[in-house]
Amino acid sequence: MIWTVLNEMQLIKQKKSIIPSCDVESLEKLNDLVKSTCNVKGIGAYKIGFEIVIPFGMKEVVKTIRQHTKLPIIYDHQKAATDIPDMGEKFVKACKGVDSIIFFPQAGPETEKAWIKAAQKLSMHVIVGGEMTHPGYLKETGGFIDDDAPFKIYDIAASLGVSDFVVPGNKPEKVLLYDSAIKSKIKNPVYYSPGLVAQGGKISDLAKKLERWHAIVGRGIYESKDMEKAAEEMVKEIL
Repeated sequence: MIWTVLNEMQLIKQKKSIIPSCDVESLEKLNDLVKSTCNVKGIGAYKIGFEIVIPFGMKEVVKTIRQHTKLPIIYDHQKAATDIPDMGEKFVKACKGVDSIIFFPQAGPETEKAWIKAAQKLSMHVIVGGEMTHPGYLKETGGFIDDDAPFKIYDIAASLGVSDFVVPGNKPEKVLLYDSAIKSKIKNPVYYSPGLVAQGGKISDLAKKLERWHAIVGRGIYESKDMEKAAEEMVKEIL
C-alpha cells in the first residue's frame, strides 16, 4: 500500500543541495558562516542545533541567519522526540521561528506518533531520522537500538504523511535499503544526510543514487579557511 503524503510542501526547492550544519560556538562565527555561503548556488538550507541555540536563544540565532538569507532553517535538537508523548506540542511551540524540525523518535512509537501529530497540528515541517552515523548505535554494532528499529521509525512516519527523512551519509548501502522500504509506503521521499566529509561519507556516493537528497556538512565547511570555496566545491560534487 502506498500512503498519501499529507504535507506536500517541499522545504527545499532544489532536488539536491548542500546544507551547512551550524555547529559553531558564537553568533559571530554563525554570522560569518552564513554570510560566506548563502549566495553559493546549491546551498539549500541551514541546520542549527543545541550548541548555538542553548547559549544564545532561538530568536537571536534565527535573527542572525535572517540578516543574510531567507533560506530554510532546520532545527536539530540532537535528539528530539525522545520524551513522553505529551511533550510534543510544547517542544514544537518552543521551536517557533524555524522552518523545520528534526525528530529522532527513540522513545518508541507512541512518542513518535504524538510528536509528529503535534508538529502537523501547528503546521511545522518535520524531518524524521532513524539511524545515526556513529558506530555502536544499532545492536549489530554493539549499540542499544534494535537493528530493525529504523525501518519501524521510517514506516510510522511515512504512514502519518511525513515525506522527509534523515539517513546516515556514511552508510550508503543501508540508505538504499531504507529508500526501498520507504518508497514502498510513499512517493517521492526526500532525504537528508549527515556523516559526510569529517565522518567519512562521500557526497558523490548518494548524490548519484537518490533523486531528492540534501547533504548536511558541518566541519567540512565551517572549519575551512575559505568557507565559500569549500561550499562551492561540495556543491559541484552533489550537482
